[in-house]
Amino acid sequence: MLIRRELPADVPAVRAVTAAAFAKPDTPVPVEVTLLDALRDCDGWLPALSLVATDADGEVIGHVVCTRGHVGAAPTLGLGPLSVRPDHQRRGVGLALMHAVLGAADALGEPFVALLGSPEYYSRYGFRTATDHRIAPPDPAWGRYFQVRTLSAYDPALHGTFEYAEPFTRL
Repeated sequence: MLIRRELPADVPAVRAVTAAAFAKPDTPVPVEVTLLDALRDCDGWLPALSLVATDADGEVIGHVVCTRGHVGAAPTLGLGPLSVRPDHQRRGVGLALMHAVLGAADALGEPFVALLGSPEYYSRYGFRTATDHRIAPPDPAWGRYFQVRTLSAYDPALHGTFEYAEPFTRL
């Protein structure tokens, strides 16, 4: 497996992986696919933080993206979606993608990465409830499911309400 930046030619494969990973019987196109398309066209898109996992044949088997978020005027990151093709799930692809995107974000000097997801799953990557860092979720009902992973450039003085890139507000 290789983790690398997403290339323009990867977009159809990334859409297919995301659609397969989030497929539901009653939804022809999962919301995560629509979100990803909208994120690519917004000011918050960060090409260096859109990563794919490829297999030995060069096929895209997973994808993760971080986009520009904010706490007040301070730039931060929002993670998601994270997608792994169903026939490659539970084989370390998601783990590799998460470690790669967190390492890349840290190398770029970002203060933290925020996400909405399972605390049981994401705690293995160092994510903690955002309110533990005085970061409020965009929706207070998210509670412990809104989490933050601090990075090397994190300053505890940074606090307030997190704002995702604009396409997230349309969900």
